[in-house]
Amino acid sequence: MTPAKRRIGSCELLDALLDPGTFVSWDAPPIAVAPTGAYRSALAEAADAAGTDESVRTGEGRLRGRRIAVIACEFAFLAGSVGVAAAERIVAAVERATAEGLPLVVSPTSGGTRMQEGTVAFVQMVKIAGAVATHKSAGHPYIVYLRNPTMGGVFASWGSLGHITFAEPGALIGFLGPRVYEALYGRPFPPGVQTAENLYRSGVIDGVVEVSVFRRIAHRALSVFSGVPDEPKPAAGDRCSSVEPIPVEAWESVRISRRPERPGIRELLRRSRQRVPLSGTGQGETDRTVVLALARFQGRPCVVFGHDRAHQDPEHTMGPAALRSARRSMQLAAELGLPLVLVIDTIGAALSKEAEERGLAPEIARCIADLVTLDTPTVSVLLGQGTGGGALALLPADRVLAATHGWLAPLPPEGASAIVHRDTEHAAELAAQQRIRSADLLADGIVDRIVPEYPDAAAEPDQFSRRMVAAIAEELTALSTRPADRLREIRHLRYRRLGLPDR
Repeated sequence: MTPAKRRIGSCELLDALLDPGTFVSWDAPPIAVAPTGAYRSALAEAADAAGTDESVRTGEGRLRGRRIAVIACEFAFLAGSVGVAAAERIVAAVERATAEGLPLVVSPTSGGTRMQEGTVAFVQMVKIAGAVATHKSAGHPYIVYLRNPTMGGVFASWGSLGHITFAEPGALIGFLGPRVYEALYGRPFPPGVQTAENLYRSGVIDGVVEVSVFRRIAHRALSVFSGVPDEPKPAAGDRCSSVEPIPVEAWESVRISRRPERPGIRELLRRSRQRVPLSGTGQGETDRTVVLALARFQGRPCVVFGHDRAHQDPEHTMGPAALRSARRSMQLAAELGLPLVLVIDTIGAALSKEAEERGLAPEIARCIADLVTLDTPTVSVLLGQGTGGGALALLPADRVLAATHGWLAPLPPEGASAIVHRDTEHAAELAAQQRIRSADLLADGIVDRIVPEYPDAAAEPDQFSRRMVAAIAEELTALSTRPADRLREIRHLRYRRLGLPDR
């Protein structure tokens, strides 16, 4: 991939990102770090060349009318390198954004640490990262747009801490610069690795877009991150009917849930507003069997995570990366105080040497533990197949909904039959005995509400998806009035009592 041919300067970035005429600088004169000598001369020459007094500009502005804080690097000033003065400016801006409760949008482009200042510049990344962590722990959004190039300590600190992270097309992004690598190891760095596109494919960043598109994405994300609901009037057919169809046999539900044309999580998201698809774990892993997004369901903002039936088959089942993506969704929801919607629709977790060695079982355990203790409202949706630990990992929630033909079982019925009877001929019998269908799950207190299918979601995908979205929105509205400690208490009691005769 060829790097971007032209670098976007800080002024151009801010003009493209913010509403016209709304930028207000927060920059004080940079602190003196080189009163005399060659470095002082280099700083003066850099200021003349770049038209800025340091390698970063900070301030505030409006993004589609929303007040935000911004930090933008200027590569023309000593390759955007960060020394003590630049770091102090960044930290002051982050701290002000935190104090004023503003979302923060940052756009690094840098060669990394300023070599002229040495180790003292290098360790500035610690205080920048600490300020960002404090900002995020206070519940304020932190959004990153990486420009060409973003390297070294800048990428390894405040460039990699975003709630969401996008990058400029063709941008060179990485830790160790190619020139340094070649000097140290005597051979060129492998081509195509340190590119925005490769990092997106690898699950390190969420997307690769031009600045104009990023502006729209940031607007949508900030709308969801605000946590403020809007109240659009549902169209006819968007309300969830309370009429329940007559339950069918468990095996019939299993058969219906496996129809390839059955609607899945993507159909639900298509009926959401201001959705922002995200990608991967942010730690170099991705799994196409799951979907992560920000969305509004009938005006209720939330984080959405779930299984994608369209990308599952016996050769492609959810692995540890999918579960680490799930934990990313939980962390996003917790840090930003947003409700979390989890969609269960899986043929099961991966059965492979790689999955075992990369910690599939521990990740399932961590997902369950995180959900049980999460400090934000949660809704789980049993949309279709609910097989094994991959389904259980997304189940614990304040409210659990199920489609009529959704089901939950420790194994697919054929697998249960193989264990009990050493054949698959008793699958239908085991499905009934194990009480896996939605009606039985409701009676046993595992599910709180059934969203009807008339008679099968595959036969009415649009109407069913609208009903399910309406039901999710209703549950989110009801949960929004409960304090976090009460949610945790009720959730704990729910699963503590599950299966007991006097539950």
